[in-house]
Amino acid sequence: MSISSVKSIQPRISFLVIFALFPLIIISMSDSALDSVSSSSSAPAVHIIYTEQPHEEEPETYHIRTLTAVLGSEEAAKEALLYSYKSAASGFSAKLTPDQVAQISKQPGVLQVVPSQKLQLHSGPNKLL
Repeated sequence: MSISSVKSIQPRISFLVIFALFPLIIISMSDSALDSVSSSSSAPAVHIIYTEQPHEEEPETYHIRTLTAVLGSEEAAKEALLYSYKSAASGFSAKLTPDQVAQISKQPGVLQVVPSQKLQLHSGPNKLL
């Protein structure tokens, strides 16, 4: 294959690569735009609330009591509570509005409140699993 024929193939390959990647670029841009819109709204979002290890009380009971102080009722707390972490960490996940996040951050025993994130594992033929 001559150098001139390789040079004529390069633009076609570049165009194909760009054409193939274009949908991925659009999707990633729309996802980041949606993330910024949803994070700025007052809609509830899932957060992970790290707490001190409860003493003389079951972890889930402690988590519901902490949520009740912010949400106003035990029923609302049980509805918002998604999961209680008991083994590796002490805390829970719950759907909270930005105002509720600010309030729960000030509660005694709450160490940290972070938004929940979905992370995607990147794998492929040249990457470790």
